[in-house]
Amino acid sequence: MPLALVALALGAFGIGTTEFVIVGLLPQVAGDLHVSIPSAGLLVSGYALSVVVGAPLITALGSRVPRKRLLVGLMVLFILGNLLCAVADSYPLLMAGRVVAALCHGAFFGVGAVVAAGLVAPDRQARAIALMFTGLTVANVLGVPVGTALGQGFGWRSTFWAVTLLGVVGLLGILLLVPPQPASDGLRGELAVFRRPGVWLALGTTALGFGAVFASFTYIAPMMTEVAGFSPGAVTWLLVLFGVGLCVGNVVGGRAADRSLMPSLYAILAVLAVVLAVFVVTAHSQVLGAVTIGLLGVAGFATVAPLQSRVLQQAEGAPALASAANIAAFNLGNAAGAWLGGAAIDAGFGYTAPNWVAALMAVAALGVAVASGRVRTPVPLR
Repeated sequence: MPLALVALALGAFGIGTTEFVIVGLLPQVAGDLHVSIPSAGLLVSGYALSVVVGAPLITALGSRVPRKRLLVGLMVLFILGNLLCAVADSYPLLMAGRVVAALCHGAFFGVGAVVAAGLVAPDRQARAIALMFTGLTVANVLGVPVGTALGQGFGWRSTFWAVTLLGVVGLLGILLLVPPQPASDGLRGELAVFRRPGVWLALGTTALGFGAVFASFTYIAPMMTEVAGFSPGAVTWLLVLFGVGLCVGNVVGGRAADRSLMPSLYAILAVLAVVLAVFVVTAHSQVLGAVTIGLLGVAGFATVAPLQSRVLQQAEGAPALASAANIAAFNLGNAAGAWLGGAAIDAGFGYTAPNWVAALMAVAALGVAVASGRVRTPVPLR
């Protein structure tokens, strides 16, 4: 694999770390800035909403910019956003920094996936995309725990200084290792691919499939403490186990998609639905619950490379904006899944109810994927 993919993975590692590390620092941030925990929690929501908005917006605005130059600009934006967080002395300034950093997120992964796929032969494109997303999975396993420990030991601002440094490393990697990349054909061409039904079906599969993962994952902590009987301190290790599953699933999904894209996607979504349905039962056992969490990580992230590859396939000829829209679809799915899982709990169905919701979403994703698989040839751009 080209070294340029390592540079993209480094950028993904920094972005993934800054997205999730704030979760472990909420008490410190809330206490230092004199806001409530729920208000501090909005730093997570603000980031996610900015990803949804920024992914298509920034990609559209940069549609005529050569892709390497666009990636460099996105990393500069990421560095500035985290630098603003590191020096923030008020809640509004910290929120502003989070929003600025988040604006680059979706565009980076969307354009980065296009660049990664273009660096290798067609039969290795899904693995190349998976290698770039390895940075995101390693961020969950390594970056977030280390960043949380750093912030707890030396103050939450130290974490953002460290992430800013990660951004600089990623920027240098892209400048030195990524070869020159052409621009897209312009905004008109990028928008034209949305006339293709296959693009919308692919985006729908992404939103439902990854929404299924987050309908369950969002409530792992209460599920494992209240139902399985784990101590609150054990949740950290369960999340590490989930993160290891993400890494394994990322590799499995990339290899499977390169061999046979749509059959692999069907199989992975079917396995995801089964794992989620089984989790309703295994959540009552500490050993089986822990095993299922690892399997959920594997099945959940095994969908990423196939889903991204399917969008690129259906958006052939002008893939950048559609690829960024798929990152937005991931985040919309995250939000919808978390909301639906919470609604099931609020309705009085118990802490395992989100798993049933998640399993149904995975089945729905499989149905949309099958419909997508019937769309063989993209409608030519006019």
